Amino acid sequence: MARFAKKRRRSTDILFRSVAALVLALLFTFGVRLIAKGDADRQEENLRQALENDITACYAVEGRYPDSLEYLRENYGLLYNEQLFYVDYQVTGSNVRPVVTVIRKK
Repeated sequence: MARFAKKRRRSTDILFRSVAALVLALLFTFGVRLIAKGDADRQEENLRQALENDITACYAVEGRYPDSLEYLRENYGLLYNEQLFYVDYQVTGSNVRPVVTVIRKK
C-alpha cells in the first residue's frame, strides 16, 4: 500500500520550482522589452521616411519646400506619435531643403 501514500515534497524541490518560475518571469519581461524597443526603432525609421517622402512630394507638386511641420500635417497627412518623438524642422529658405531631426523622447 505504499504506492497510495502521500509523498512529502522536499524543500529543494520547492526552491527549484520557485527559481525556475522567477527565471521564466525575467525572460518574459526581457523579451517584451526587446520587442517594444524594436517597435519604437521601426516607428522612428518610418517617421523619417514619411517626412522625406512628404517634403519631396511637396516640392514636386508645389515647386517649393513646406514652410513648417504643421503644413505637412494639414496638407500631406503626416501623423506621428508626439508623445514618443520630437521632430525639429528648420527651414533655411524656400528653395533649400529643410533640415529635419527626429528625436525619440524617453
